[in-house]
This record gives sequence, structure tokens and C-alpha cells, in this order.
Amino acid sequence: MKTPLSTKQVMRYNRQIVLPQIDIDGQELLASSRVLLIGVGGLGNAAATSLCGSGVGKITLIDNDIVEHTNLPRQTLFDESQIGQSKVMAAKARLAQINSDCDIVGIEASLQPDNTPLTREDDFGVNSSGAERTEIDSCGIGGSGVYATKTDSTEIEKTEITTHKLFSEHDIVLDCTDNTQSRDLINRLCYKHGVPLISGAAIRFEGQLFVAKPGESQCYACLRRLFSAPELSCTEAGIFSPIVNIVGTYQALLAMQVLMGVGSVPLNTLLTFDGLQHEWQQWTLPNTMQCDVCGEQNKDTDNNDGSA
Repeated sequence: MKTPLSTKQVMRYNRQIVLPQIDIDGQELLASSRVLLIGVGGLGNAAATSLCGSGVGKITLIDNDIVEHTNLPRQTLFDESQIGQSKVMAAKARLAQINSDCDIVGIEASLQPDNTPLTREDDFGVNSSGAERTEIDSCGIGGSGVYATKTDSTEIEKTEITTHKLFSEHDIVLDCTDNTQSRDLINRLCYKHGVPLISGAAIRFEGQLFVAKPGESQCYACLRRLFSAPELSCTEAGIFSPIVNIVGTYQALLAMQVLMGVGSVPLNTLLTFDGLQHEWQQWTLPNTMQCDVCGEQNKDTDNNDGSA
């Protein structure tokens, strides 16, 4: 159901509303949309800023990390005064200043499979900064989604929510993490719960984007099957700040297109960006029926007619 706009909101979003592809209907769809954003690093910062400013009704942020000084060159929601703070709470405070009409929910926890509650686990080991580190440095692009953070914060919201409830209550998911373990889990959960996924990644001067819609396209696991290169961290390979902002903002663009049904969204397609040559390329995925994620989803859909 679309959310009616107030006169003040119509004036605020007038530059978008005058676009015939969007109009009042599209802006009202955005106002009623619920976005789940996993990973509040460089990609998540850029995506959340654009979504919030554009008039999305609700954004739920998930990350288990804290703001560090090495994050600041590319994580533009944060400043020096927020070093040591929870990323989700620091981002929530800044986003609330951008658009008070946007409902920002912060969950400082790890993403868990199945119906495991998203709770803070105080028995996990932590480093001197107070946050468990991952096997692969997230290079500020997003939280790992593997461990929960030990924290004394009392501001954590909805920490008892289950993964099933989390995904079922949102219209789209943005994967802003930066390790395959988290991406694989997010992809499986999106297909299990029938939620569209916008996946982004960035390293060095390179970026990539992938859109998956359960029942309509191949999934991120299909894309992963095509690559066997070892995963690198930004500490090892480096990252140029504008690249994560370009890719994160593009994730927001794709998400809003899906939510409003505007334009052509590239399905079964890997989008890549070369920041040194300023080139965008599209790579079409080969057809496969052997995927354990979307292949099983298709079988479930086919058998959903009551037959054994």
C-alpha cells in the first residue's frame, strides 16, 4: 500500500515528482518502502544516504562494527567525533538529520541463518577496539555479518528479531558487505524469503553490481560459480574512496528502480566499473539449472500446486 504524501513532502521531493517516470505514485511507493541494508561501511554509507534523502520510508541498518579512523576517507556519514562508536548508531544519528521522515532502525548484531534471534553475544572474543574482527578485513565497505559485537550500548533496537521476521518485513535487501561468507548467506535468505537483492562490491579502482529477483532471475550464487579467484581485503589490495561511493549510490539507484518499477533493471547481468578507464561493462550470466539456491527455489515454485 502506498503512503500518501503531505503537502510539505510533495514540495520537498518535487524535483523527483516532476519526472514522468516517477510522479506522485512513484514517490508514494518510495515512502511506503522498507529497505534492509546489511553492512554500514563505504557502500552502506553511500547507499543509505541516497535512499534516505530520496524519501524511502524505512531503512533498517545491520552491522556489528565500530567507526575507526581508517574508515573516514570513504565512509562519509562518519566524522572524527564518532570514532569508537557503533556504526549503526552513528549512521542512524546522521541519517535522522538528513530526513526526519525516514524511519531508521539500527541493529548492532550479526546476521544469522534460519530463525536464530539477532542477539548480542557477550561471550565472543573481542579485540582492543571492542569488536570482533573477521578473517577478511571488511575495508570499511561493510560489516562481516559473521560475529556479533560486544557492547554496553542500550540503544540497540530489535535485537531479538529473527532472521525470518527481518527479511519478511522488508521489500528489498542491499548487500553492502565485503566477504563471500556473508554474501552467500544473504543471497540464500533473500531467495528463501522471496526478497529482491542488490549486491555491490568495490576494491582498488574497480566496482561491481548485481541484481537478483527470486522467481525472475539467477542469483548471486550463480555469479559466484563463475569465479574462483581468492578473496582479497582492502588492506591488502587498497581501495580508492570515490569508487565505493559510486557503487553504493548505484545500489540505491537500482533499489529505487526495483521498488518503483521504473526503467530497465539488469537481471542475470554483472555490471562492472573501471574507475581508471571510466568504463562500465555488462556481462550476461550463462544459463544454469544446477544452482543449489535459485535452482531449488524454482523447483519449490513448480511444486507449489499442492501435488506431492
